[in-house]
Amino acid sequence: MKNKFLKTLRVLLVEDELKLSGLLKNAIGDNFYKFTVANDGVEGLELFKKLEPDIVITDINMPKKSGLEMAREIKDIDSSVPIIILSAFSETDKLLNAIDVGVVKYFIKPFDPDELLEYIISLEKHFGERTIQLQDEYLYNKAKKTLHKKNRYVPLSKKEKQFLELLLHCYEEGNSVVSDALIKRSLWDDTASDDRLRTFVRRFRAKTSKELVQNIKAEGYAIRVVS
Repeated sequence: MKNKFLKTLRVLLVEDELKLSGLLKNAIGDNFYKFTVANDGVEGLELFKKLEPDIVITDINMPKKSGLEMAREIKDIDSSVPIIILSAFSETDKLLNAIDVGVVKYFIKPFDPDELLEYIISLEKHFGERTIQLQDEYLYNKAKKTLHKKNRYVPLSKKEKQFLELLLHCYEEGNSVVSDALIKRSLWDDTASDDRLRTFVRRFRAKTSKELVQNIKAEGYAIRVVS
């Protein structure tokens, strides 16, 4: 199943049944930008903090830390992360507790992996509020502060991220053009030269695209957003 939205997502699967986690990874893993597997709740929580995935899929009964215990701790870190529970029929009472935790969906084992994919696709509206479509097929994730092009991650330096964040923030505030003075003050200080700014922007465009940032003569720069 080829889907552009799925290819932007980082998914964390937490499942202690190695056979099931292996089957799921083989069945649906390639649909996502990144698909990581943890074998218990402790490892799952550690990987969540390290990788900051967009979606968590977890079993309930696991050694060391249950899926619900892990889910509660994840929600304390980031309440917006969708958590999907994989459960057995005998765990009805635990599923009721999962609702209190904030789990968005549960699947009863055995289930069809394609149904899981279809549900994740239905979450696109939830993630749409966190992403901005930019010119030349670039996609910016506001929550993760990451830039992608055609599902490929584009690494940016600290100042390049600050530059992009500034342009996007001003755009969303209704100020599409950001002055040279504001950019220099935000990235360096008031003593930064015009040449330094021009060199910086030229290198940013070389790394990304000439279509992404527009030079407005005698005014400044503007990010090109696809409406």
